[in-house]
Amino acid sequence: MERKIILSGARPTGEIHLGNYFGALENWVRLQNDYDCYFFIADWHALTTGYDETADLPENLIQLIADYLACGLDPDKSVLFLQSQILEQAELHLLLSMITPLSWLERCPTYKDQISQMKNKDITTYGFLGYPCLMASDILTYRADFVPVGEDQLPHLELSREIARRFNHLYGQVFPEPQPLLTTAKVLPGTDGRKMSKSYHNTITFADEPETVRKKVMSMVTDPARIRKDDKGHPEVCSVYAFHKVFNAEEWDEIGASCRAGTIGCVACKKKLQEKLLAFHRPIHEKRKQLLENRDDLRRVIRAGSDKARQKAAETMIDVRRAMHLGL
Repeated sequence: MERKIILSGARPTGEIHLGNYFGALENWVRLQNDYDCYFFIADWHALTTGYDETADLPENLIQLIADYLACGLDPDKSVLFLQSQILEQAELHLLLSMITPLSWLERCPTYKDQISQMKNKDITTYGFLGYPCLMASDILTYRADFVPVGEDQLPHLELSREIARRFNHLYGQVFPEPQPLLTTAKVLPGTDGRKMSKSYHNTITFADEPETVRKKVMSMVTDPARIRKDDKGHPEVCSVYAFHKVFNAEEWDEIGASCRAGTIGCVACKKKLQEKLLAFHRPIHEKRKQLLENRDDLRRVIRAGSDKARQKAAETMIDVRRAMHLGL
């Protein structure tokens, strides 16, 4: 029985942090055993907001493929490729932009949110407005059956589904409508209690050395109401407690009870977390370092995966051009 196709990707904007891992990569590693998976590095998407900052892209690509492999993605199980190497995706993006109503793009939640949030940057560009067409081409080029998403990403996927429906209505059935594969991710806050994000500088990445991880754990924001060691705490507002839930589940209830009773101090709680977190972090960190020692091998992985992706994309575009009556 033919396996279903899954597609997802990440922008090359810096090292993978723990939030990225538990929000996406951990699930991708599981999925590659049961589906035909296409996981890509979204360098064209990086241009939608970073078109004037491209000098770091080559290094970021290498760092990201090293993260992919170190976290457990296997090029023998999944197609790992670079978006900009698949020119068929650019062609499909162009064709989809011809049929996508402007009103669909303007109502996209991310478009409105980022325009208001990124006032210091000019992103009033055609590329940024039209990025949902690029996202749809990412998915539809490989005729993906499923896209792993969280609930907050459902509106974005629905727009890709609408574009696929419109294409099929105009030209005949070419694309499956991609279905969401809802994932329940472990949620980790940043070290300052906010969402873990590179823009907040509150991340723990797999590039961090063990000593850096220790220092970041010791700097984590805890319950602001606790001033003395024996003050009764409120662990539900503490970043350290949220990390214990993921990395120290066997002691999580006990630590919460001790915090509420004021019988464990924040420093002792952080030291417990350090060892548990490093036991998870260190193997991935070391594998990542080892992979980066031979960058030519990493480039070969990207080229080989891009060759496979290009074959699939070429097959799709034959059907697209035929359906649209393009060519002789």
